[in-house]
Amino acid sequence: MENRPLEYDYTVAKMFMFTTIVLGIVGMLIGVILAFQLAFPSVNTILGEGLAEYTNFSRLRPLHTDAVIFGFTLSGIFATWYYVGQRVLKVSMAESGLLMFLGKLHFWLYLIVVAAVVVTLFMGITTSKEYAEFEWPIDIAVVVVWVLWGMGLFGLIGIRREKSLYISIWYYIATFLGIAMLYLFNNMEIPTYFASGGIGSWWHSVSMYAGTNDALVQWWYGHNAVAFGFTVPIVAMIYYFLPKESGQAIYSYKLSLLSFWGLMFVYLWAGGHHLLYSTVPDWMQTMGSIFSVILILPSWGSAINMLLTMKGEWQQVAASPLIKFMILASTFYMFSTLEGPIQAIKSVNAIAHFTDWIVGHVHDGVLGWVGFMIMASLFHMAPRVFKREIYSKSLMATQFWIQTLGVVLYFTSMWIAGITQGMMWRAHDEFGNLAYSFIDTVTVLHPYYTIRGVGGLLYLVGFLMFAYNIYKTMSARPVEESELQNASPMGA
Repeated sequence: MENRPLEYDYTVAKMFMFTTIVLGIVGMLIGVILAFQLAFPSVNTILGEGLAEYTNFSRLRPLHTDAVIFGFTLSGIFATWYYVGQRVLKVSMAESGLLMFLGKLHFWLYLIVVAAVVVTLFMGITTSKEYAEFEWPIDIAVVVVWVLWGMGLFGLIGIRREKSLYISIWYYIATFLGIAMLYLFNNMEIPTYFASGGIGSWWHSVSMYAGTNDALVQWWYGHNAVAFGFTVPIVAMIYYFLPKESGQAIYSYKLSLLSFWGLMFVYLWAGGHHLLYSTVPDWMQTMGSIFSVILILPSWGSAINMLLTMKGEWQQVAASPLIKFMILASTFYMFSTLEGPIQAIKSVNAIAHFTDWIVGHVHDGVLGWVGFMIMASLFHMAPRVFKREIYSKSLMATQFWIQTLGVVLYFTSMWIAGITQGMMWRAHDEFGNLAYSFIDTVTVLHPYYTIRGVGGLLYLVGFLMFAYNIYKTMSARPVEESELQNASPMGA
């Protein structure tokens, strides 16, 4: 019998690619609006006083964070899983009608949940817990969506032809298990309508935790949502896409395993650094700081492994804009995972906490590491999923430089703004009185807020270029995958 190459089914991967792009545009557009609202407060009411309730900073901010985290990033994770999973496990989703049904059901329920989140947050229906704003009916729907993904994930693993589980699969499994645990425990809540005998809004709820315990569970969740949403699955992506794109084997598979288990153990204990100088027990704050510093080791282990994968092949970085995205993503990962532990040191945190330096840290990681890597992954997938060559590599290169400039402007302005804030808030005169009022700091920071807005706008422009490039790729002449592999280094 003739051995034919396996035909993978990318139906569900395509669906999530579209939501990645659309929700990326929405999340980043709202982020740019927020940046300019902070720099120019009149933007809060630009659509008129009547709509100000729905367009001001406080109403839009959770929409921005949730659209980027649970929209753009999560869609990117799902899209890459439905692509990488089949190819690494050597099995097509088309071989199982049940898996294909679960994949499509996963997508459509996810889309319904996204719509519910947008509507409720615009209406002001929120638990007011950061990154966990959804009320209990949506939380239940989120759990159903997550279970569907898990069934599809383990189902595909169960029928695989490839015995060994490549390291990327380990990271996807950890993403599923980690977020499942975090989300369930942090969102334990009691609907007040039923608890109070039918009084009040039926969708409203109160947390099962109170006071300091609530804060501790919230930041155990919040910090590790970064671990299992912004770190673990993105590492899964680069461990697959960088070797495939460059034609180079991973520098050290042992180092990838060591870094994996290091991340799994250390990251979970570092969330306490969000609660330094609070009512959380001091030993717990200290533990959060210590584990945050230790976290440098597994994080840099992964990043160095990625960079050394290109050892002896650095000319590819100059030649391929796609590999540029991945290598700079790895660099920003190193950058961000050094900066975070430094901010978790108590003496540094005394200056950094509640300042814009924290905002800068979050965004050099999300824009430089997460954003670049998801876009690079979709750029690699697009020719193989749509069977068309990338529309314009020069447009991709232009996008790279525009977005890199945007990220640099963003985090440098926020570093300066944050350290300035921290120093001004602590300054006092010879009598022990505060040297500056709060409004003094706001006035000084205005230029940096403007630069931050410009940086975010440049990144959004680059993302629109990315979306256009993918759209034009979809509508180009179909080609065979063998042509793609021989066309250029980008097809390796």
